[in-house]
Amino acid sequence: MADTHVAGHSAVAHQFASMEQQREAGTLGMWAFLITEIMFFGGLFLAYIIYRARDPEAFAAASGELNWKLGGINTVVLICSSLTMVLAVYYVQTGASRRTQIAFLAATIALGGTFLVVKGFEYHEKFVVGHIPIPGFFKWTGHGDPQHVQIFYWMYFAMTGVHALHMIIGIGVMSVLIYMCYRGRFSPEYYAPVEISGLYWHFVDIVWIFLFPLLYLVGAHEGH
Repeated sequence: MADTHVAGHSAVAHQFASMEQQREAGTLGMWAFLITEIMFFGGLFLAYIIYRARDPEAFAAASGELNWKLGGINTVVLICSSLTMVLAVYYVQTGASRRTQIAFLAATIALGGTFLVVKGFEYHEKFVVGHIPIPGFFKWTGHGDPQHVQIFYWMYFAMTGVHALHMIIGIGVMSVLIYMCYRGRFSPEYYAPVEISGLYWHFVDIVWIFLFPLLYLVGAHEGH
């Protein structure tokens, strides 16, 4: 890609020789951050795999009580949000109107919010039926060792809860980008914040693509 440095451009920090160098440094920083996130979620996935191997029957029974239909809806929602994020980056890069840029960023926020609302309904459902893995709130009358079932729900709430937190952070970032778009901060020469934020958003979406089958589908035949 050709050097996009514009002499004297206000968006180029003093420590960088060009806009392209600044963009590459920002992208490298985001990838370094995402690697730490991969290791973090990797630890959660490893713990899940180990405990599931110890009692696959209990994990399948507990998984069967999750609402895989709501999980599937959320999967579609996040895939669509990745599309709107890609389009937001594209229209910022090509210098489209601010209204178009803001529209796709707002659509990404709306889809992220939809995901959180659906997840809230799921959590409420677990509270109603007594599948909150806390003494006094946990009830289990199905198949499998109740202690191992409780471990599954601990893993479920830990993994989906941390993922939801990342989604909330992403929505906050998108909100800042909308403000920057409104102020006309972006152009075909300067779009790195949107592009780099897109990497984070896609990462959060990909994590869910792994969470959905691991948590919801291993025992889908047992429940809904």
